[in-house]
Amino acid sequence: MIKKQYLVLLFLLFYGTQILYSQNVNEIIRAFEESYGLEKDRKYSDALKSLKKVYVENSYELNLRLGWLDYMAGNYTESVTYYNKALSLMPYSEEARFGLILPKLALGKTEEVVAIYKEILKNSPNQTQANYRLGLIYYEKKDYLSAYTYFNKIIQLYPFDYDSLLMLAWTQLKLGRNREATVLFQKVQMYSPNDASALEGLKWVN
Repeated sequence: MIKKQYLVLLFLLFYGTQILYSQNVNEIIRAFEESYGLEKDRKYSDALKSLKKVYVENSYELNLRLGWLDYMAGNYTESVTYYNKALSLMPYSEEARFGLILPKLALGKTEEVVAIYKEILKNSPNQTQANYRLGLIYYEKKDYLSAYTYFNKIIQLYPFDYDSLLMLAWTQLKLGRNREATVLFQKVQMYSPNDASALEGLKWVN
């Protein structure tokens, strides 16, 4: 009996929220439209106010949008809060995780950013943006072996990707693998014949 009552309560809560959301949907759409115009004019605080007037806590879309606008307004802690709310509603969301990374980086929480990228890669091992950015983080840390792993992953998927070729070339150079670096810098030149970074890399090899 208790279990049955609990299930009925959950149903009512969910159904009641859906009715509330349905009743406000046109107002919410208008608030989104208004926020886009205000964002275009860089009036982020006003854009936030327009959405907060129609805020529904269980709306993934509202939390995601508020997370972005708070980030643009420089309200990084608030941005983290809204992105986390979005993730609690859609736990597998990559867009919410990529959004969450922005205020985390602004707050200087690099290790937490690394953890988020790795969460993304658990669900989507071939996610090129996550692989590339993790590679950049490890390259900046001078952990070239780890950087190699992520850049090389992208090259297996996109062998003629300019950014990944270039970073993999520099990573190989830092690892002392001059022959491999030379080949990669030359591939970069096939994409961009007068590429300054590739030419500089080849000078270091020689």
